[in-house]
Amino acid sequence: MRLFRLLCLSLVSFLVSFLASFLASSLASAAPLKVGLVLDKGGKDDRSFNSAAYAGATKAEKEFGIKLKYVEATDSNSIEILHRSFAKKDFDLVIGVGFAQAEAVKKIADQYPQKKFAIVDGEVTAANVKSLLFEEHEGAYLVGALAALQSKTGKIGFIGGMDIPMIRRFEMGFRAGVEKVNPKAKLISNFIGITGEAWTNPPKGKELALSQFGSGVDVIFAAAGASGSGVFDAAEERKKFAIGVDSNQNWMKPGFILTSMLKRVDVAVYDTIKELKDGQFQGGIYRFGLKNKGVDYAIDEHNQKLITPEMTKRVEELKSNIIAGKILVPDYYKKDAKK
Repeated sequence: MRLFRLLCLSLVSFLVSFLASFLASSLASAAPLKVGLVLDKGGKDDRSFNSAAYAGATKAEKEFGIKLKYVEATDSNSIEILHRSFAKKDFDLVIGVGFAQAEAVKKIADQYPQKKFAIVDGEVTAANVKSLLFEEHEGAYLVGALAALQSKTGKIGFIGGMDIPMIRRFEMGFRAGVEKVNPKAKLISNFIGITGEAWTNPPKGKELALSQFGSGVDVIFAAAGASGSGVFDAAEERKKFAIGVDSNQNWMKPGFILTSMLKRVDVAVYDTIKELKDGQFQGGIYRFGLKNKGVDYAIDEHNQKLITPEMTKRVEELKSNIIAGKILVPDYYKKDAKK
């Protein structure tokens, strides 16, 4: 009898342990994936780069039922702290937005190899990091061609945010597109600054734009983050044209924004989260250009009357030639590309 009781107790103990383990496993598998999004100082409302990343992440949140938390890095010193905090709190994926986060992502990904990371516009080589890079120069080439087709003065402007290689890459591609359509065109370029503050200074953007318009420029491409809104204000004030960047900004000043160069950060972020959900996340370098619709230009109800069918036809021909390899857009990163 005593032996029977011991056997019963052992069986009950085993069943309790098994059920507890099973329930814990089931609860764990049912728990939503946790994704942390680290935006740069521009924040989710910059109507540009960060807004696009936030839009892609929130779309994934709604469709996949993930738990999303976003933070805004107020300065460069906070970036590493924010990434480490997400990793320590057991987030499944941490996404950094902006080249300035590359060093922090590399460091924290190395310290937490079991966690997954992604970075937009930064290149980090690690098995648990997905680097999302864009061929900005290709999209800039197309809007450069549109600017030259629209310009009546032959003077075209470029206003960059922070003077860094990536924005120089925008400028180089834009210049090539302008000169493809009008070899005699004159491009005037200005940069807002050399620190991160350059992305959030609309008054300076407007000041530079007004100066360019005053010199005869009639179309300006603003690759300046939130500072671009100042360029748009100047375009409306002087009844000239501006070109947006990253997300579709045509709606911001209808009739005065010729087009927007699209950089599909939203799609890249959304797809990365989807891959995590589907168990298909893989680290590595992923590039988004015209060929895979990672960059493009925008035509919608806000600007379709500004772009004639002839303009569209010319730009689409250029796009096809770039995709086919017949046009190699100059790349600031390579310096050896041909027009």
